[in-house]
Formats: sequence, structure tokens, C-alpha cells
Amino acid sequence: MVQPSKSRTVKVTDTCGILEAYSQIDKDLVELNGNSAAFRLSEAKSFIETMQKDVVDTLIYGNTNTDPEKYMGLAPRYALTTAENGGNIIEGDGTGSTNTSIWLVCWSPETCHMIYPKGSKAGLQHNDLGQVTAIDATTTGFFEAYRDNYQWKVGLSLRDWRYVVRIANVDVDNLVKGAATGSDLVDLMTQAIELLPSMGMGRCVFYCNRTIKSMLRRQISNNSNVNLTLDNVMGKHVMSFDGIPVKRVDSILNTEDTIS
Repeated sequence: MVQPSKSRTVKVTDTCGILEAYSQIDKDLVELNGNSAAFRLSEAKSFIETMQKDVVDTLIYGNTNTDPEKYMGLAPRYALTTAENGGNIIEGDGTGSTNTSIWLVCWSPETCHMIYPKGSKAGLQHNDLGQVTAIDATTTGFFEAYRDNYQWKVGLSLRDWRYVVRIANVDVDNLVKGAATGSDLVDLMTQAIELLPSMGMGRCVFYCNRTIKSMLRRQISNNSNVNLTLDNVMGKHVMSFDGIPVKRVDSILNTEDTIS
């Protein structure tokens, strides 16, 4: 006889956040430039870069418990080693507040992926509002301007926590080339890979900040480090660890508190 069974899942409601910005440029300046569209885009780049940074910052540290207008990021989901997903938190040598984390994420619709509200569009949306009558903030006088609206509706859904691994408590002050002291990054990243149930479930990527990536680049010169390589992809050097790309994310801090 075959006994019936069922899968074990927990219902989780993931939310989305909305980022919005307006770019406004004096009409005379735009038309004097000679290439209105290119000039307006160049002036709006700072708004776009700021929005991109906000999205990535929230992806790592966003916490709806303290900032309800944002979406829940990765760090609050992997904050306790005693939690159910605590087995996917690997601890380094850090004990103070000069720590950083390395993340291994396996992206796919069944594991972990970004989301956006139903009925809206994915990614950064641009709305050209054209010529408007604006008010000068200093003189409260009127002037003609071109206005652009930028909006980004985004969230994160963690469908299966087994496919995200956090290497936490990596004390950046103790790191040295060759891992004579401090955390052994190669060993920690190897442990992270082995925690994934299956690398074939999606696209796996390591994420770290510039401090960690710089140390990894220096360790490539160590001939015994066969798992860490610099590959040439379309004419660019791409760092890989055991075939998994290593991406730099400057939003990951060097001032994380120790988690336990």
C-alpha cells in the first residue's frame, strides 16, 4: 500500500514598494542644447542612478517591519541562525560591527525572483510629461520647463529559502591575502555552494561588495586557488567561483553587526 503525502509549505505575503521621481529642466536650456532628448536624459541620469541604488539597497536590507513603504529584502529574512532557515547562514570570524556578508542566490521563478504588482509593468517606467509651467522654488516665479516622470514598482519573492545562502560575520578588518588570518573566503564560498539542494534549479550568482571582491581578485594569483578564476566574456573579465559568477554590489555594507 502507498500512503498519501503532501508537501509542506508556508503562506507568505510579499509586498512591493514604489519609487518615483520627477526631472524638470528649463525649456530654454533644453532647446539651446540642440539635442533635446539627449540633454533631458543626461540631466535625468542622477535620478535614475539614485532609484537604482534604492532598489538594490532595499534588495539587501529592506525591512517592512521598520519601513513599511519598502519591500522585504534578504538580510531580514536571514538574520537568525536559530530560525528555520538558519542552516543557510554560514558564520565567519567577525564578532564586532565591522562585518560584511557574501550572498549566494539561485534565481528562478521557483526559488527567488523579483516581482511587480499585478496590472503594472516590470522595471523602470518613463513618462514624458512634455512642456509644463513650473514654479521656481527660490523666487516662486513661473517658468516653462520640460518634465519627466520616472516610476519603479518592485518587490522580492523568496519562494524557497534553501536556494539563498548568506555568508555572514566576515570581519573586513581581519582579511588578508592567503587567508592567514580572518575568514577563509574560498572555504566559506565552497560551503555555501554545497548547501544548495540543486544548482540546476536556476541561475546562481555570488554577490559581495568591493572589499571582498578586491580580496578575491588578489587571491586569484594564488596558484592553489583553482576554483577562483577570471574568465573572458565578450572581451570583459568576469570573476567566477567554481563556475558561478561573482558580482559586485556596493550596497552590501562593511558595518554589519554580528548575527547569531
